[in-house]
Order: sequence, then structure tokens, then C-alpha cells
Amino acid sequence: MYKRKTYLEKIRPYYNDRNIKILVGIRRCGKSYLLEQIIADLKKQGIKSDHIIHVNYETVYRDDLLDYKALHAFVEEQIKDKSTYYLFLDEIQQVDNFAHTINSLRVTIKNLSIFITGSNSKLLPSELPTELSGRYIGFRISPFSYKEYTEYTKQEGASEKVFWEYAKWGGLPNVADYQKPAEKEEYLSYVFDSIVLRDIVERLSLKNVLLFEQLVGYLLETVGREFSLENVLNYLKSSGREVAPDTIYAYLDALQKALLIEKVYRFDLRGKAVLKTLNKYYLTDLGLATIKNTNPEIDDAYILENIVFNELKNRGYKVYIGKTDKGEIDFYATKFEEKLYVQVAATLKDATTREREFGAFSTISDNHPKLILSLDSRDYSRDGIKHQNLLEWLLNSPKS
Repeated sequence: MYKRKTYLEKIRPYYNDRNIKILVGIRRCGKSYLLEQIIADLKKQGIKSDHIIHVNYETVYRDDLLDYKALHAFVEEQIKDKSTYYLFLDEIQQVDNFAHTINSLRVTIKNLSIFITGSNSKLLPSELPTELSGRYIGFRISPFSYKEYTEYTKQEGASEKVFWEYAKWGGLPNVADYQKPAEKEEYLSYVFDSIVLRDIVERLSLKNVLLFEQLVGYLLETVGREFSLENVLNYLKSSGREVAPDTIYAYLDALQKALLIEKVYRFDLRGKAVLKTLNKYYLTDLGLATIKNTNPEIDDAYILENIVFNELKNRGYKVYIGKTDKGEIDFYATKFEEKLYVQVAATLKDATTREREFGAFSTISDNHPKLILSLDSRDYSRDGIKHQNLLEWLLNSPKS
């Protein structure tokens, strides 16, 4: 079992915290394995098995605990003494009224540390019932980063061949276990369909799944570009589909809450304000784009941007598109007092491209780090602006 050390290091300080620990992420990103790793970590620290309560709602034999009252009674029965017990509930959203039970367990059993996971919107901060407000610590779990992918597959991370393989098939852990492209496609199709059917179609009671999939296809083809409602409506209209703007926004909201995509706002670097127009969307996992994308001409630069965006998020940054007086910076990333400006390009070999990428920082006068990432092995750093090979940057990610 591959250890996701970064997540374990983040979660470990909260093992005995009275707040509920919520792990949320896209389906099949490895949340269940992470719970098992936390359990193994606890046992290594001397916690006995009879003080660990683990219920996985993806297994049939736990259907008897889908009733929230039955779950509450079951947990109470396991508590035999006053030492700390650890409760792990995997895919808890399958239990009706789960928030009431979880909070009741937290309040009534003082020696209980609770961990829960979920794949859909019910566990997102914006969707959690008020009774859990201020009573939880959230951890967003993502598919494998590039560094994790190379460690898991035991491949040479500095190889561009390995990198483009990752860019094509994404970082869902089980994908790397398949060798043949057809097997990878089949698995990714299964994951995508389960996300759409369980987390979106049921949530919105969709009648027109084909229309929804057309919108998904459009988003995949335009990943990393400025989102335009007018362009979407024209795209759908060209295929004979008249759609209300509210419908598009509802679909986009559902895709975000299913954790398939993430909206990135622009930030006015001069006015120091978040802008609500011309935002972009990036994919949580590029492998899901591979099976649904019908346009083979997507610019590699957008794929690289998507990978950099996900990596910045994994490193704990809040990420925006930086608006300057002359144009945009690909990413403006902040973390506490730290600020970072990032440009992404496939290559800087062409002089015109170099001038464009370095020139993007020309109106930024502060001393915060400015970074250009590309696939070049040559170092083009100049004028206080650092240039770094993208693969090197991904493989040397600092600890969060």
C-alpha cells in the first residue's frame, strides 16, 4: 500500500482532536486507502484494534447501518472503557441524516475521535448542515500528484514520456494499475459514469443527460480558457439545443460539487480585489478528460496549466488568475503571508515566447517570487525572475 505521506502529516496532529475530521475528494481518489493508512498509523502508535471502529458504506455487509439510529446504537455498543476510541466512517453520505448522528456521537461520547469521508457535495463546507458548523476540520484529498504517481509506479520522474503519460491518464490511483490503454479507458469511463449518475444526475434529477454530457465535452475542450456563457449557448445552439442560462449555471455548480472541475477567479493585482467575470475552470483529474474529449487539438499549454494549478492547490495555496494593467499572469497564488506569481509555457526556446512570458511580470513591482515553468532543461532565469523545469518543480514539491 503506497503511503500518502503528505496527507498523513497533515492529518496526524488531529488524531485526538475533538472536532470531526472530514476527508472529501473525487470518487476513487484514494480516500478509503488513506483511512486504512491512518488506522495502520494508529496501531503503530499502540492503539489496540478493539478501540478502532471502522464502517465502510461501500461494502454490502454494512447495509444494516444505513439507518442513522442503528449507526448511533452500534457505535455506543463498541465503547467499553474511558480510553480514546477512533471511529472511521467511509462514504458516510449514504446514511440519511448522517450529520445529526455524527454530531450526537461527538457530543455524547467524550472519548471518541471521529473521521468521515465522502465523495459528493454533501460533505463540502458549503453544503454541510449547520449542526456541524465550527465542529469539523476538513481535508481535501486529490488524485496522485505527479511526484506521487512516479513513486507509486516506480518510474523515472524526469522522463517527459512518463510525464505525458501522467498528463494523459491522470492521477486516480487505480488507473496506474492497468497496463493497456483500453483497460485504463474502461476504468476511467466507469469512474466518470459513477460520478455523473450518483453525484449529478440524481442530485439535479436530470432528464436530459445527453445535454449535460455535451456541456461537459465543451468544458473539456476549453479547459483553462476564459469561460463565456455566450460561447456555451452558441455551442449548444449549433447542435440544435436551446438552453436557458440558469440551466448552464446549475450544471456547472453540480460539476464543481461533484469535484470534477474547479472554478478559478481572476484577481485584480492593482485593485487588490477578486473579480467575478471571465473566470476559468480546471479539471481535478486530466484522465477523465481523455475519455470524454472529442478535440485532439487541445493546446499542450492548457494541459500544463491544469497540472500546475492542481499542484499549487495541493501545496496549500489559494489560486487566482492574476489580472495586470497589460494582461494576465497565469496564476497568482497566496498562502498566509506568502505570495507567488507563476507563468506556464511548453517551451521558452523561441525568443518571442520568452519576451511574452517574462514580460507578463513587467507591471508587478513587488518583491514576491516570480516563477516561469516550462519543459526546457536550459535555465532562462533573468531580471530576478526564476525559470525552472516543470518536472523538476513537480518532483521537488516542498512539504505542506
